Amino acid sequence: MAGYLGRQFLSLVVLLVLSSFLIYGSLFLAPGSPDAVLFGNHTVSPAVRAAVDAQYHLNEPFLVQYWHWATSALQGNFGTSIAFRTSVAGRISAVAGTTIFLVVYASVLITFFGILLGVISALGPRKLDGSIMVATNVGTAVPTFVASVILIEVFAVKLRWFPVIGAGSGFFGRLYHLTLPATALALWAVAYLTRVTRVSVRDELHSDPVMTATARGLHPKVVIARHVIRNALIPIVTVTGLQIAGLIAGTVIVEQAFGLNGLGQLLLTSVEQKDFATVQAVSLILVSAFIVTNTLVDILYTMLDPRIRPGSRQA
Repeated sequence: MAGYLGRQFLSLVVLLVLSSFLIYGSLFLAPGSPDAVLFGNHTVSPAVRAAVDAQYHLNEPFLVQYWHWATSALQGNFGTSIAFRTSVAGRISAVAGTTIFLVVYASVLITFFGILLGVISALGPRKLDGSIMVATNVGTAVPTFVASVILIEVFAVKLRWFPVIGAGSGFFGRLYHLTLPATALALWAVAYLTRVTRVSVRDELHSDPVMTATARGLHPKVVIARHVIRNALIPIVTVTGLQIAGLIAGTVIVEQAFGLNGLGQLLLTSVEQKDFATVQAVSLILVSAFIVTNTLVDILYTMLDPRIRPGSRQA
C-alpha cells in the first residue's frame, strides 16, 4: 500500500507540474502582453519600460519566467495584478470563500440525495422507481445555466423564498443565499449519481455474495447494509468523486448566473481585462483542485476494495 501511495503522490506531482507549465505557457503565447495592459496607449521611455520588464521578469527567457512564477506560487505568492496594481493572492482570498462554500454545499447535496434516491429507486416499489427515473431524465437533460434561470424565476422572483443575488455573510447567511446556486450546480450530478447508484445496487442484489448471505438466513436489512450497499459503493464513490471534481468548472456558470463574486467570476473578469497574473493563478487553483480530487478518489477506490490492483478499475 505504501508503494501505491508513493506512486500516486509522484503522479500527482508530475500532473501538477505539467498543468502549471501548460497554463503558464498558453498565456505566455496569448495575444497581447502584460506591459501593453499596464501602459495602454501611453508612450513611455525605454528606461521605464525596461524597469517594468525587469520588475515582472518580462525581459527574461520563458523557462526562467516560468521558474520564477512556479516557485513563487508554491509559496502562495501569485505576483501582482498589473491591471489593478494589487496582490493576486489578495484578490483570490477575497472571493475564494464563496466558491469553496458553494462547492462543498453542492457536494453534500450530490452525495446525500444522489445516493439516497438511487437506493430508494433500486429497493422501492416500481411506481416510485418510475417517478424517480423520470425526474432524473429531466435533471440530466437540463443544462446548469438553464437550471439557474428556472430556479431564480420560480423560487426567487415568484415565490420569494430565496434571494436573487449575493452570497450572504456568516454560515447560515451563506447557507441561505447559496441554496439556489448550489442546487443549480448539483442538479445534473444528483440525477446522474441517482441512476448510477440504482444500477449498482440492483446489480449487487443478484450477486453471489448476496445470494449466499440470503440463503444463510441473514436478515434482509443486514444483507443490504453489509453486502449490497457496501459492494455497490465502489462505482458510486468513483462517480461521486468525478462529479464533485467537475463542480469546480461549473462554478463559473453558476456564479455568473447568480451574480456571485467567486473564483469563477474572477476568472471571467480577469480574462476580459487581460489580467494575466490573475488568470494564471485562478486557472492553476481550479486545475490543481480537480487533479487532487481525482487522486483522492483513486486512493479511496482502492481502500474500499483491496482486491483491486492499484491503478486498475473495474466497471
